Amino acid sequence: MIRLADLLDVAIVAYLVYKLLSLVKSTRAANILKGVAIFLAALWLSSKLNLRVVNYILSHMVEWGVLALIIVFQPEIRRILEQLGSKNIRLLRTLAPEKELPELERAIDQTVLACTEMSRTRTGVLIVFERKILLDDVVRSGTTLDASVSSELLKNIFFVKAPMHDGAVIIRNGRILGAGCMLPLSKNVNLSRELGMRHRAGIGMSENSDAVVVIVSEETGSISVAIGGMLKRHLQAETLSQLLHNELMPQQEEPDRARFPLRELLRTRRKGAQNDEEE
Repeated sequence: MIRLADLLDVAIVAYLVYKLLSLVKSTRAANILKGVAIFLAALWLSSKLNLRVVNYILSHMVEWGVLALIIVFQPEIRRILEQLGSKNIRLLRTLAPEKELPELERAIDQTVLACTEMSRTRTGVLIVFERKILLDDVVRSGTTLDASVSSELLKNIFFVKAPMHDGAVIIRNGRILGAGCMLPLSKNVNLSRELGMRHRAGIGMSENSDAVVVIVSEETGSISVAIGGMLKRHLQAETLSQLLHNELMPQQEEPDRARFPLRELLRTRRKGAQNDEEE
């Protein structure tokens, strides 16, 4: 007899396997998983064929294999734990200060303005917008700041002869948290050879966190954005602004309208009646 708990058990295991495969897809961990699958198949085959010596060696290798897998998959395990720990509880989200939103919107506008101007002069730019996963370790690799975002400040930081122009700027809640910070390079071997170290660092940062990374090429002046290990290139100022607003600014208008449809309907009818009276 198949119980409801059995179906739930199978569904949970299938979901975990799916998430694991989607996490390691197109990474070096995918080849390691293939090797583990071959090893387990050899262990099962040696047991079925009664190969005692081979089965004895493989079974004892399994004991150390678990520890080895934890060491090998340490970056992926750390990223999963960071994502789980950074989930906002709805109660804490309602208690978050609303005054940060205008400052974040101003930071986005100033960033778009600065990137547009530095794109014309082909100045290399690397700006990281922190989201749920905190980047304190990355900030400690550079110079700690606490300043409002302005296009003039960003242009001074990334000026070619400035001491911090080679690193990245970290922005948290609309304020510059650090400059001259070192970012982890991407380990994706399928990246185009046209991408330099700045782009690889931006992609690597987006692979290891949920941050939004803005990059301006020093060679071509092209503006790019890295999100979740994916790179969107050759962006115009309007597209960059819209992309940053969509990724960083919470969409609050749509839930409010869905929550109070009757109020919106009455407001629309009231406006229509006033227009009819004026006509």
